[in-house]
Amino acid sequence: MLLNCDLGESFGNWRMGEDALAMPHIDLANIACGFHGGDPQVMACTLALAKHHQVSIGAHPSYPDRQGFGRRSMALSADELCSDLHYQIAALEGMARVQGLTLRYVKPHGALYNDMMRDNAILATVMQAIASYPSELQLMLLATGQRQQHELMAQQHGLSLLFEAFADRRYTDQGTLTPRSQSGSVLDKQAMLEQVQLLVAEAKVITDSGQSLALNADTLCVHGDNLEAVNAIKEIRALCAR
Repeated sequence: MLLNCDLGESFGNWRMGEDALAMPHIDLANIACGFHGGDPQVMACTLALAKHHQVSIGAHPSYPDRQGFGRRSMALSADELCSDLHYQIAALEGMARVQGLTLRYVKPHGALYNDMMRDNAILATVMQAIASYPSELQLMLLATGQRQQHELMAQQHGLSLLFEAFADRRYTDQGTLTPRSQSGSVLDKQAMLEQVQLLVAEAKVITDSGQSLALNADTLCVHGDNLEAVNAIKEIRALCAR
């Protein structure tokens, strides 16, 4: 299973994550585009890291909410959201082309990601924005029990999808992520490794109610926020390579 990680979220004097340490152990780098994190210099450095380690790159756009790190929902019109996505994707793609790199996919960030997974109207706008962008890009979204429905939506837009699972998040019986406000929503290291083992071996997770849930995912989201997280990526990589 491919490993993806959110990177390039530092900006100015504010440093976020251990990008240089995480990059050698992942397959897909979701790179911030400036609206929640990232700036031109950070984008350039993150892209150079990806190029050095031969990691595929994707845009990681958000609502225009730098102060809230993209974690606050915003009531944007479809036209506004589409333009915001085009702006961010174009910024990263342009920076990538300078280094001879090709942008492969888009993974929305934070509140935008959560909103599109709960609201098909927002998801349709995101799909339309990516489909109308003049480069061929995939959309990464959460693998849930609605995979077939999401694939049908994507087909209507001529779009292909990448489905992801999360290594360190507890799932509900419906296949969505347990809200962070609930106890146990973020797994400790042992529980995370057990969940990864089950995903790799049987394409399943155990939900917050103890049920077994099938999840058909193409990629696994990991985090490089600190040294402990990077060490966990190494262990996850070993499990996925078995």
